[in-house]
Amino acid sequence: MYRILVVEDEPMIRKGLEKLIHLACKGKAEIESAANGEEALSRIKALRPDFVFTDVRMPRMDGLELCRRIRELQYDIDIVVVSGYSDFEYAQKCVSYGVKEYILKPVTRTGIAEAVQKLIDGAQARRKASFISFEEQAEWAEQLEDALWHLNASERDRTLAHLKDYCVKHSFHAVQLGQLLQELIQRIVKLLNRRDVYTFPEQGATVSVDERSPEEVFEWFEQQLEEIARQIRTKRRGHVKDPVEEVKAYIEQNLSKELSLEEVAERLGLNPSYFSQLFKQMTDETFVQYRIKRRMERAKKLLALPHYKITDISHEVGYSDHPYFTKTFKKVTGLTPSEYREMLGID
Repeated sequence: MYRILVVEDEPMIRKGLEKLIHLACKGKAEIESAANGEEALSRIKALRPDFVFTDVRMPRMDGLELCRRIRELQYDIDIVVVSGYSDFEYAQKCVSYGVKEYILKPVTRTGIAEAVQKLIDGAQARRKASFISFEEQAEWAEQLEDALWHLNASERDRTLAHLKDYCVKHSFHAVQLGQLLQELIQRIVKLLNRRDVYTFPEQGATVSVDERSPEEVFEWFEQQLEEIARQIRTKRRGHVKDPVEEVKAYIEQNLSKELSLEEVAERLGLNPSYFSQLFKQMTDETFVQYRIKRRMERAKKLLALPHYKITDISHEVGYSDHPYFTKTFKKVTGLTPSEYREMLGID
């Protein structure tokens, strides 16, 4: 179904055009009309037609000015100028404003039918060219979701730039772009919720494309992504660093304490199960394995200092049970703490 606006100040001619266009579209169009360019501009902003048929000479705002104003709005609208022979040179000035067809008065059924078919063929070709497949949409959403989750602004901006170039190349108009970007936001939110860490509302904001250019629609999309990033930062209690690197630093500062995975995950504002998987994925070690390794490396450094007692070292690296410390140290290094010191030549 196509939306068509007929702009003509003569009522009889206007009604005749509507009838001929209706016949040419075979009922597959919604046709509305306006008596002059000023009225038409108001209807265009509300109706967002696919095609506009306009006369040249009209009161209040003529056809040339109407074409110019439509071009300024950056709406994806095909324009057909209907003019008398004496106005033909005048009508040709509309070329720079995106006029697709000229029809000389008196109009004929054949002339209207040919013009309408050309318009429909062109619109269908553009729609096909600007179609983004399910797989492509999923790929864009996954890339943006990953960048948002890791608060990687540079990666997010890089992906946004590629997406924007793609949409410009395929001539997306504001309505198409608005629909696409709203779908991407919904996909991104679903992917975030699938992580089962935080909950984001899946019925997010919608964009009104009335009087908005594609550039303004993209600005809305960028604002939505920034808002999601802000929510993630808030949910993580302001921790914008890499969570794994932050945990490593926290472990290092608290080797003498008996830290639990749940305690550290809560500190970051993360689900313990998710944090456990993330830590293993990023380090190839479990949280416990990494903590033991760092404790033993710290213990080896302290054992190299003769004035430290082994029992004190045990407490220093978080083991109140000295025999258990000795057992763990030997399991990791192959030597007891005393044997390790002997190897270093320390009695």
